[in-house]
Amino acid sequence: MIEQGTIVEYIDQQSIVCAVVLEESEERARLLNEQTRELSHKISRLSHISRQRLKIAAGRDRLVAALKEAALRRKALAETIDIRELWEVLSGTQDWIDLVDMTGLCFPGKDSGDHESAVIRACFDNRIYFKFGQNAFLPYSVEQVARNIAAESEKAERQEMIETASAWLRRALEEDRVEAPEPGAAPFIEILKSYYLYGKDSADSQTGRAILSRAGIENVEKIFDALVKVGLWSPHHHIDLYRYDIPVDFSEKVMKRADDITAGVKDARVWDNRKDLTSIPLFTIDGQGTLDFDDALSIEQDNGYYRVGVHIADVSAYIPKGDPIDDEIMGRGTSIYMPDLKIPMLPPLLSENICSLRAGEIRPAISIFAKIGRLAEIYDYEIVPSIIRVDQQLTYGYVDAISESNKDIAQFVDIAKNFRDRRLASGAMPIALPEIGVRVTENGEISVWRNDRESRSRLLVSEMMILANWLMAKFLAKHEMPAVFRSQPEPKARLYNQKNEGTLFQTWMQRRMLNRVILSSKPGFHSGLGLDAYLTGTSPIRKFFDMVTQRQLRGCLNLDTPYTTEEVNGIITAMEQPMTHAMLTQNRRQRYWLLKYLEGRTGQKEEAIVLERRRDGYVLLLTQYLLECRLSQSASWHLKPQDLAQVTIQHVDARREVLTVFLG
Repeated sequence: MIEQGTIVEYIDQQSIVCAVVLEESEERARLLNEQTRELSHKISRLSHISRQRLKIAAGRDRLVAALKEAALRRKALAETIDIRELWEVLSGTQDWIDLVDMTGLCFPGKDSGDHESAVIRACFDNRIYFKFGQNAFLPYSVEQVARNIAAESEKAERQEMIETASAWLRRALEEDRVEAPEPGAAPFIEILKSYYLYGKDSADSQTGRAILSRAGIENVEKIFDALVKVGLWSPHHHIDLYRYDIPVDFSEKVMKRADDITAGVKDARVWDNRKDLTSIPLFTIDGQGTLDFDDALSIEQDNGYYRVGVHIADVSAYIPKGDPIDDEIMGRGTSIYMPDLKIPMLPPLLSENICSLRAGEIRPAISIFAKIGRLAEIYDYEIVPSIIRVDQQLTYGYVDAISESNKDIAQFVDIAKNFRDRRLASGAMPIALPEIGVRVTENGEISVWRNDRESRSRLLVSEMMILANWLMAKFLAKHEMPAVFRSQPEPKARLYNQKNEGTLFQTWMQRRMLNRVILSSKPGFHSGLGLDAYLTGTSPIRKFFDMVTQRQLRGCLNLDTPYTTEEVNGIITAMEQPMTHAMLTQNRRQRYWLLKYLEGRTGQKEEAIVLERRRDGYVLLLTQYLLECRLSQSASWHLKPQDLAQVTIQHVDARREVLTVFLG
């Protein structure tokens, strides 16, 4: 039991605080401390209980004054204790030394509460030499003292760095002109970068928070502003490339290997076990400026039927499994296309040269042929290793222009439409949203446009690639060959009939109700496409999964040793993170530049569709840009889902992903 008026001490935020007991109740005591604050404290957690007592009746002011005087006396006494010297005397002792004996050693013949407190304070202020518990002390070993000294030195250096970094950060944000940091600032600059990129997941998150706190900054985005201001980052810095450690360039080793592969290429016409298809007219359909052509098309009359061909560049003919370039592209997973940057999966020396189906060049390929009726009935198909030569490289715009006058193209479009109808009849869920294109020129100009995914040229290419992927999946399943098959469960709900094209509202909301695609080494039904088996293999220049498909096909065609089921499952697992990071980077960069475009259009009126009502307002979709935004609730109007509304762009901040609008 502690008597009323007893002077006690406790530890609060790395400081010893002096207090007086006002009353005691079971395991707790109500205290008045030297800062005039009353509080309840556990008795067992008091650092010292003195034999000294104050008269409670003296009043609050006198009690606080007495506590402050006691604290000053005790601090002064603590400063007279040489903890290192005391440790040297006691370092050979292996037992705990109680407070009374320690006080006797430090202050012979004196054992007041002030002296006891001084011993505790001295050991608390210098925790290098003694471990202390409840009124007892244990000298550390020589080895532990050395470790403690190193830790304290590191702590002091860290604190000094925090002070330096916080001062630099304040200057960078407040002063008009700030020089780039000196070389000695590199450590804290890297800490700030890491904290900005990874937040609480950063290995330096604690130090990063401490720097911002010391600088009086709450918003972590201020780090980005400071790094831009001093020229370490650009205003449009590719943050996600750093956040996800995505390589932009290729190493010297990889580039050297690409050179060697290119130098060792032989004429494809002398390669064994390939069907010579160079007499068949082939064409590619791609966007303007495409250089990496990985698929070509052909169509021939065949006794009342059509022989449709999809010809895929045989990239694996140049890049065997286990090759240094194979290791590189597995780590990348896919090419990444952004408005201001393209990051190819393969070195351009390969992707835009020997692997690309360039017009007039003979190339090895994997050719998928389908015998198709007028209404897209599939009567037969075959997959063969081939050598091909593309005759024409067409663009989407050009194909749209000739899609009715050119007999072969017109027939191709009809087959594509009929094949799509067959998929729809099998339950396919069409998501026909326009594509929003964004491009940034070298001088920073941003252009935005919409592509109709249902244009004749895009329908042709899309359906023929789906057809080829489906036939490759059926072929591998028939041969019981493992591959990266894609399946998809039924959507959570269907908002419109497959045969009827949904409205923009229905299509947008339907996409939310689709279940995730499942990757597996075994085939399964793909509800979104309405096909019994599916995988992707038509873009081996751009996607590693398509390379895997190609290698499994080559295994069936006796051109390669295929992956085992265990290897395929291992690839699916290994590719999950790089593919996720690549897609996030691509999508976020697209959104960034779209918002950047809208930053210059504040005050502009736009059409929007109401998607849903929430407690604090509405979620809208800007129809021109397919961007979701929030609209605050107002008592003067009421909207419901599917309503069209005219809104005005109020504020846009691309870096912080802010887009606000108001009605009208």
